[in-house]
Amino acid sequence: MTGVIIGTGSYVPSYVIDNNELSQFVDTSDEWIRERTGVERRHIASDETVVSMAAEAGRRAIDSAKIAPEEIDLIIVSTISSDVILPCAACEVQKALGAVNAVGFDLNAACTGFVLAFNTANAYMMSGLCKKALIIGSECLSNLTNWKDRRTCILFGDGAGAAVLRAEEGKAFLPSAHSDGTKGAALTMKSRHDRNGITKEILPQEMIKEEYFMKMDGQAVFKFAVKKVPEVIRDVMKSNDIKQEDVSYYILHQANRRIVEAVAKRLDEPMEKFPMNLNEYGNTSSASIPILLDELNKKGMLKKGKLIVLAGFGAGLTWGASIFRW
Repeated sequence: MTGVIIGTGSYVPSYVIDNNELSQFVDTSDEWIRERTGVERRHIASDETVVSMAAEAGRRAIDSAKIAPEEIDLIIVSTISSDVILPCAACEVQKALGAVNAVGFDLNAACTGFVLAFNTANAYMMSGLCKKALIIGSECLSNLTNWKDRRTCILFGDGAGAAVLRAEEGKAFLPSAHSDGTKGAALTMKSRHDRNGITKEILPQEMIKEEYFMKMDGQAVFKFAVKKVPEVIRDVMKSNDIKQEDVSYYILHQANRRIVEAVAKRLDEPMEKFPMNLNEYGNTSSASIPILLDELNKKGMLKKGKLIVLAGFGAGLTWGASIFRW
């Protein structure tokens, strides 16, 4: 058995901050940001939460799949920025969607999260534990961003993407995934809770210490990504006896245009096979791959029977790749 994607959905907040507006409260410019990252705009939550965005993206994916919520057996929400700890975001999504027969849990693997959620759902299907799964990446990174730090605030945005998988007879592709905790200092953030249980989230942002926001060594992350992502893509293709010319698209985590371009160059593949939308949304962590997947699906760019490679990379450090047939 293997998991086949039968529906996709996404949700992004309507409120947008473009580079020009951002330059009004941090020392940067539209030209500087676009040249170094490829980001032009980012969608920022106002009333939305990780749960509300996840639920709406999930609802749209279920509608796209033309199934009822009651048919879902498994819900996985990948997030690092959930507005709830207990119950987990996946259980809140289950409640919102009326997916009464689903078991739900959250998964935290940062920007690799959706790929690992995809792998986990496939493992459930291969073992016969579920027939239909809803996997969601949902992030409200604006809550974790120091809006006075131009190294990070220029990059991140909010949103959610989702996919419905159905177990079908067919070849199951082996994934490839890795972690290296010794390099974890490249991208960090501490919990906003003291040991006495008083949350720092109630404080004005300027009173929150730097360690309670995302901090990133951009050069270290760039070097890690451009080395490890091509390697893991080659590994997953070799283990599944897939040639590069058989792949229609490589859907990478949307972190930085330069990273995507460097990966394409190292694989000696044309940029046409590496769709991007980070100019519109910025880096939405685990939501970036499913948001892009949904856009490609809506545009009719994903043709039945074509092979697609997913690749994620991020904090942990974690990285991984998976192959599926549309």
